[in-house]
Amino acid sequence: MARIQIDLPEQYLFSTELPLYIGHINYGGHLDNGLLLTLVSEARVRFYKHFGYSELDVEGLGTVVADAAVQYKSEAFHGETMVVEIATADPHKYGLDLVWRMSDQATGREVARGKTGVVFFDYGQRKIARMPEAFVARLQQPA
Repeated sequence: MARIQIDLPEQYLFSTELPLYIGHINYGGHLDNGLLLTLVSEARVRFYKHFGYSELDVEGLGTVVADAAVQYKSEAFHGETMVVEIATADPHKYGLDLVWRMSDQATGREVARGKTGVVFFDYGQRKIARMPEAFVARLQQPA
């Protein structure tokens, strides 16, 4: 079976730090794979907030996760602080991918990388919508 391979960008638009609490750790003594996605979701919320948005209001539209892929690289442990960096990739008329990398703050060790496919959603009409041009323009402005 072919393994998922996720190529990382040279630059990221956003970075945030997330500490690992005991509740993030599984019976194997390391970061639980499902909770890794919870941490990435928190980073995504912070990404939107950084640009003045929320997941429910990006230029009047919401966003929904269409797909997600993860490539695990190493273990992470209680007490470590993860740095999650996010970039955008593969834009299309309804959305784009948020490509991310999670690393240990202290050592730089890469823990995981992935991508989250996001589409824009009109909650009033309950259907996908075109990606707002103003959102694309905001991402291209200096932070």
